[in-house]
Amino acid sequence: MILYWIIGYLAGSLPFGLWVTRLVKNIDIRDGGSGHVGATNTIRQAGFTAGAAVLLLDILKGFLPVYFSLRAGFPAWSVAIVAGFAVTGHCYPLFANFRGGMGLAVAGGAMLAVYPLTFLIVLALLIFLVLIIRHSARAALFTGLLAPILLWLLHFRGTELWVMATAGLVVAFRFTIDWNRKYRELWLDRDTEQA
Repeated sequence: MILYWIIGYLAGSLPFGLWVTRLVKNIDIRDGGSGHVGATNTIRQAGFTAGAAVLLLDILKGFLPVYFSLRAGFPAWSVAIVAGFAVTGHCYPLFANFRGGMGLAVAGGAMLAVYPLTFLIVLALLIFLVLIIRHSARAALFTGLLAPILLWLLHFRGTELWVMATAGLVVAFRFTIDWNRKYRELWLDRDTEQA
């Protein structure tokens, strides 16, 4: 069981945003944009196609460890730890000097592995909060905290709730560093200074 937790962290630590951006543009993604190793910053620096590839790969980093831990028959709390370690690996990757991304795609992949409907519910919550708050980092932080409550209220109280609670806490903690950050918001066309 502990082996799966370690595999979750190692899978999350694969810095696809860093590798793809180096391959496409020969630059370090951490030196521009938000400085984060994820799909959004890859789009900023290497284009939509590269960003879409990173998004898919990051989703798989969360999906595969959780999927295989479910197939192994682990209890809900252990599957949640696998998910939490995968998201932590993405945020603090062993293979990129612990300078990674924010964990949303990896958390989404974990939710997809458990129950796709809950992934769609959480995604809808994130989009709603982004449109209301108009600051994606703050919206993501609140999503990480509120999504488990929403799932509980909707009577999702199995493994999906454990996974969302664990992954959501990691995501919320990670996004605290961007609470006051102003950078180009791809989704909102914010007229703010890019950091």
